[in-house]
Amino acid sequence: MKVIKRDGRVVDYDREKIATAIQKANKEVKPRERATKEDIKSIMEYIEELDKKRILVEDIQDIIEEKLMELQKFELAKKYIVYRYTRALVRKQNTTDESILGLIRNENKELAEENSNKNTMLASTQRDYIAGEVSRDLTKRMLLPEKITKAHEDGVLHFHDADYFIQPIFNCCLINISDMLDNGTVMNGKMIESPKSFQVACTVTTQIIAAVASNQYGGQSVDLKHLGKYLRKSHDKFEKELREQYEGKLSDEMIEEIVSLRVKSELASGVQTIQYQINTLMTTNGQSPFVTLFLHLEEDDPYIKENAMIIEEVLKQRYKGIKNEKGVYVTPAFPKLVYVLDEHNCLKGGEYDYLTKLAVKCSAKRMYPDYISAKKMKENYKGCVFSPMGCRSFLSPWKDENGNYKWEGRFNQGVVSLNLPQIAIVADGDEEKFWKELDERLEICYEALMCRHYSLLGTASDISPIHWQYGAIARLEKGQKIDELLKGGYSTLSLGYIGVYETTKLMKGVSHTTKEGHEFAIKVMRKLRETTDKWKEKTGLGFALYGTPAESLCYRFARIDKQRFGTIEDITDKGYYTNSYHVDVRENIDAFDKLSFESEFQNISSGGAISYIEIPNLRNNLKALEEVVKFIYDNIQYAEFNTKSDYCHVCGYDGEIVINDNNEWECPQCGNKDHNKMNVTRRTCGYLGENFWNEGKTREIKSRVLHL
Repeated sequence: MKVIKRDGRVVDYDREKIATAIQKANKEVKPRERATKEDIKSIMEYIEELDKKRILVEDIQDIIEEKLMELQKFELAKKYIVYRYTRALVRKQNTTDESILGLIRNENKELAEENSNKNTMLASTQRDYIAGEVSRDLTKRMLLPEKITKAHEDGVLHFHDADYFIQPIFNCCLINISDMLDNGTVMNGKMIESPKSFQVACTVTTQIIAAVASNQYGGQSVDLKHLGKYLRKSHDKFEKELREQYEGKLSDEMIEEIVSLRVKSELASGVQTIQYQINTLMTTNGQSPFVTLFLHLEEDDPYIKENAMIIEEVLKQRYKGIKNEKGVYVTPAFPKLVYVLDEHNCLKGGEYDYLTKLAVKCSAKRMYPDYISAKKMKENYKGCVFSPMGCRSFLSPWKDENGNYKWEGRFNQGVVSLNLPQIAIVADGDEEKFWKELDERLEICYEALMCRHYSLLGTASDISPIHWQYGAIARLEKGQKIDELLKGGYSTLSLGYIGVYETTKLMKGVSHTTKEGHEFAIKVMRKLRETTDKWKEKTGLGFALYGTPAESLCYRFARIDKQRFGTIEDITDKGYYTNSYHVDVRENIDAFDKLSFESEFQNISSGGAISYIEIPNLRNNLKALEEVVKFIYDNIQYAEFNTKSDYCHVCGYDGEIVINDNNEWECPQCGNKDHNKMNVTRRTCGYLGENFWNEGKTREIKSRVLHL
């Protein structure tokens, strides 16, 4: 029998610990009140005869109390209860030592893998995490209602970013970069006026990104369309200078050619500034800014030509990559790129198809961009196209006093995610019990989200001037409360969810890709959506249903449920739950069917949704990838490719692994020929299905290690 400790550790059952605990209590009471050796033995035997594979330490203590009461050892039971309560108080007084020491010793793997933009080896990041552990401890013990803390620890829900809850700061946002660039801003008490050139606009943008990231805990998004006017300003400035100096000496054609060359040079330098600044600067919490660049060409944009040039340069530089410490070009984690497909660039003969072809080429080699279909997004969001926030959540539509939709300058107050499979485990196939349990747990989620809201109410704009006073979100006065921006749907509160696949499998015995499973899964999704809509109507706050792309949470929920309920085939035995509504990775479904299937769920999950497909390296078969991109435009709102690219584990090279004269795979960077230390993707047919061994068990299609 295994015993699950309060901190989640699993240890062997030790009957002597029970005897020791009761004997300690024995010493505190009169002889006639003490439990005899036979009494203690009978309690231990009762626990062992339960024949459980796993048991919570709290359950063992509950049984001891019950058995002492049955033996009419009331005084002894009281002493045991007091002792147990005292130990609980001691634990509550200090719950951070081990987590902090584990962080310093680099033993806390959960923290190390939590954020891709945080390096827990760095002193600055460790300082932030240490502060976060103390904040999380105070949040659990003092700031949150006890039932919400317990729900979080039991895996009923996940209260995201509890390490920041002690401060009145929010999650993620869409920076109002247009206002900040056009009307100027203030950073560190210094006025930053509207830029006069593209290069300066790019530099100011990166400084804004760093300042914003230092005063919130979530991601941020910047729409690059606002830089187009500054590229034209550079063009006009260069042309004016040249005409003043060379009018009559050079032809108009020659002047324009020189201007064009100077603009291209400044364009490349400006985009490089954004890419390198984001990847080299650190925010005050010791991390790279979690930033998304939104690449969207609007037909009625007066600067559409300039913005097309900017997008082209961004994609070219992303395709090239950034050199790591070994001088090898790699894919930077940030900025994330989100590329919008529209009628003029959806690979159907549009004017800007060349940009999409470049984006596809980039996807085949690198990790980004993600793709948004303007066609599908307009269907889902009342004709609007806008960026997801850094965390890939979406805002609900909101109109200003003039009746115009507004997206930039808005934000997310916080996220709470629901563990759906755990409800199904508890229901054990009983649908009536499932829906009842779901209602009860949704109510806890609502209370947890309202804690988020209440923690921000009454906050003065001085807490983060870059957000509230100088344009990133608003232009409030000093000392003014931010309350008006928390209400009326201006900002969102997001309900996330994990494991629709597992929930359906538990309740119906089949995947949600089957007819029966699909009906149940859609019913669950609609229930979640209707609930958030009711919360919104009830409070006037912007509640939204968010398909959380939280990989670490998928593992956390599965780990907790395995500890609590044991190994359940195809559920907790995998070690993870599937993200939101996603199809399980082991299902036999091709890329097109997967996107078609998941698109229906995206429409319901309007507070955020993204779908993934895993593809091999298609650098030599871009046509296959272009077909998928065309399909995205017509069928799904938001999708991303996980590309299996060539990669050398010895030197970090992620270019194309070559075949040498001896017909061996060889890394051109370091000469590595060890197949077990490289990934080589299949590049002949563009097959998008599951990998497998061939009959000869050769390396022809070696799953996960070598794909030829």
